[in-house]
Amino acid sequence: MTIRVLLVDDQQLVRAGLRMLCESTEDIAVVGEAAGGADAVRLVHSASPDVVLMDLRMPGMDGTTATARILADRPATRVVVLTTFDDDDHLYPALSAGACGFLAKDATPGELLDAVRQAAAGGSPFSGPVLRRLVGQATTAWRAERPAADPPALTQREREVLAWVGAGLSNAEIAARMHVGLTTVKTHVGSLMRKTESPSRVRLAVFAVQHGLTADRP
Repeated sequence: MTIRVLLVDDQQLVRAGLRMLCESTEDIAVVGEAAGGADAVRLVHSASPDVVLMDLRMPGMDGTTATARILADRPATRVVVLTTFDDDDHLYPALSAGACGFLAKDATPGELLDAVRQAAAGGSPFSGPVLRRLVGQATTAWRAERPAADPPALTQREREVLAWVGAGLSNAEIAARMHVGLTTVKTHVGSLMRKTESPSRVRLAVFAVQHGLTADRP
C-alpha cells in the first residue's frame, strides 16, 4: 500500500527537500504541495492524501486553522505538524485542532519517514525534543490533577518503556537504549496507552511523570 502525502510549507526549498526524501522510498508518494493553509484545504479534496505534513507558521491561513478545517471535512486524514523549537505557543492549539503528531524540522530523514508511516498506521509520532517540551508544559498544566492511587499492573518491560517515554525519548531512541526492535517498543507503547487510558503519547509521558516512573536522561 502506498501512503499518499501532501506537503504544506511556505518555503519552496523545504517542500523540495521533503518531496525528494518521500519519493526516495517505494511506499510513500507525494500527491501535492501547498504553500499555505488555504491551498492545503483545497488540495486535500482533490488529492485525497492519507497524511499531511503541515507547517504551522505560514502567511494567510496558518497551519492550525488549516488542520482544523481539513479534519472537519475529512476526519480520516492524518496531520503531522512540522515545527521549530520556538513554536511552543502553537503546539497545543494544533493538538486541539486534531494533529496526530509533531516533528521537529531538524529531524533525521529516517525519523520523518517513520513518522509518516506511523501516522498512516494510526499512530502518533513525536520527535524527542518536541515531546519533552509538550510533557513539560502538560505536567505543569495538569499538576493540580490527583494521579491514580496506584498505577495499573505493568510488566517489567512495560515499566522500562514507560520510564523512557516519560523522559521524552522517541521509539527509536528507546529501542536503542533497550537493545530491542522498534516494533517491540511500538507494541509496548500501545499496550501502555491502553492500560493507562492515555489518549496520546504526551498524556502517557505525563502519566509517567505524575507517578514518578520516569528515567533520568544521561
